[in-house]
Amino acid sequence: MTNLLRKPNGASGKVHDITPADAGWGYVGFGLYRLKAGETASEPTGETEVILVLVEGKAKVSGGGRDFGELGDRMSVFERAPPHCVYVPAGSDWSATATTDCTLAVCTAPAMPGREAQVIGPAGISLVERGKGANTRYIYPIAMEDRDVADALLVTEVLTPSGNWSSYPPHRHDEDRFPEMTYLEETYYHRLNPAQGFGFQRVFTEDGSLDETMAVNDGDVVLVPKGHHPCGAPYGYEMYYLNVMAGPLRKWRFQNHPDHDWIYQRDNP
Repeated sequence: MTNLLRKPNGASGKVHDITPADAGWGYVGFGLYRLKAGETASEPTGETEVILVLVEGKAKVSGGGRDFGELGDRMSVFERAPPHCVYVPAGSDWSATATTDCTLAVCTAPAMPGREAQVIGPAGISLVERGKGANTRYIYPIAMEDRDVADALLVTEVLTPSGNWSSYPPHRHDEDRFPEMTYLEETYYHRLNPAQGFGFQRVFTEDGSLDETMAVNDGDVVLVPKGHHPCGAPYGYEMYYLNVMAGPLRKWRFQNHPDHDWIYQRDNP
């Protein structure tokens, strides 16, 4: 597996357009628009369901035959405010017109038509603290399995403080053997504060068949087709990432790396 690190294509318009075919897997798609006030993005959903995440800024959003009006109030992902999001079912379309400069994420996975388009945030999305010490991070669970808002998509945001680790201890979810583990492909959309910062992400398997360590900059996307995938934020820089996961079963079951599981067991006796 190569090309796990994806750089944005330009500074405006659709700067990320990752499809399952492009990624070499079967489920997760991820797009990202950077729009100026007055600009519009629109797409048919086809054979996928979509969760639109207003990462930053405001936009008038419609989808699945419904007009949701102006959404969004978070102008920076580092404000620690939950996002405004919209679910749009397969077999329909969506449109977003920016009313301020706007960053819009388009999270997709294969699904059948049938669900209703709906707003799924910020109501019902609360900040959750996870980890201890330099492993502490803060989660906005947008659409995890405890919320019946999608057929396949699992979407969450993570804020990692300066100097901390995240998605740690290393864990994987790359085998379809529920209830012990579920197969979930995953993308990480990274942001750094201040924006000139950098972070690190390692994607590796226990047998060594995949082992890539990447320096991530503000706006990069990392693909996680399999294996463990921890992140580190250097001192002086906060890290944000938006996770999109999907697979044959909409449940998140993972296993920690056997060499590092002692950290989890110590912190969760």
